[in-house]
Amino acid sequence: MKLGLFTPVFGSLNLEGLLSEVARYPEITALEIGCGGWPGSSHIDPEALLANPAAAREYRSRLADAGLSISALSCHGNPVHPDAAIAARDHATFERTVQLAQALEVPVVVTFSGCPGGSAADATPNWITTSWPPEYLQSLEWQWNERLIPYWKKAEKLASDAGIKIALEAHPGFCVYNTETLLRLRAATGPSLGINLDPSHLWWQGMEIPTVISTLKGSIFHVHAKDVFHNRSMIARNGVLDTKSYREMDQRSWLFRSVGWGHSESEWKHIVSSLRLAGYDYAISIEHEDALMSIHEGLSSAVGLLSRVVLKAPAVDAWWT
Repeated sequence: MKLGLFTPVFGSLNLEGLLSEVARYPEITALEIGCGGWPGSSHIDPEALLANPAAAREYRSRLADAGLSISALSCHGNPVHPDAAIAARDHATFERTVQLAQALEVPVVVTFSGCPGGSAADATPNWITTSWPPEYLQSLEWQWNERLIPYWKKAEKLASDAGIKIALEAHPGFCVYNTETLLRLRAATGPSLGINLDPSHLWWQGMEIPTVISTLKGSIFHVHAKDVFHNRSMIARNGVLDTKSYREMDQRSWLFRSVGWGHSESEWKHIVSSLRLAGYDYAISIEHEDALMSIHEGLSSAVGLLSRVVLKAPAVDAWWT
């Protein structure tokens, strides 16, 4: 495995500035680069590189000269949005990102499954979390059968034909948000659709990450490293579903934290060991969204822990036997 970085944390910088900051962390050898959608594209110009193969080669060489590879291109969006203009925009971003991944020889594109409305008449997405009253279940089946599966069948074929794997980030608010929803969509589409495993989005829902990893063996295409802190007093009072602003940190049931500030090093060792047992030997991409730490405080903490867990860990056959 290798340590990577999801680059929107340095979204205010250009590519030169990004490389300068990443150079402070020699343990990081891979970048997950935003190509539009919510990550933005401040470190790459997809249209320019697609229009100029020489420029694409130069871009790859520049990263290689800095000792870096690209683990994934990311374009998190909602291509099944009930607003046709938004859906078309996000699909175009996804399609362009797949084309760029092929041109740059990057094997993985990371995105969201998206979420449609609850019916053809809806104008906003509708994330359904209960099967009762009965109309909710009816809407959920409509979403999957009329919007989600038809879209991702075509998208999976597009990626497969290009030799690219789609890593959907299971995220509450979208139709794929846990283990069984990912596996349902994968079964309905094809093997080029899998998961970008982000423990932070699963922990607060109550999932055990090693169990998730074992269940998803063979479909884990990319991994994020981000932690969650559970505010037990707030969970006892309100449960884990929390729509309060992230600015109300002391009032929320949970908060995104840097690696090690929500779960112990021992737990992260268990996760990495589970990944190895599941056959995953690719990037662990650090995503910094910790509002209680500066960028470099958070990255230093994550790199320090993960370098011990990932880079200095023995190979599976060394400790398993």
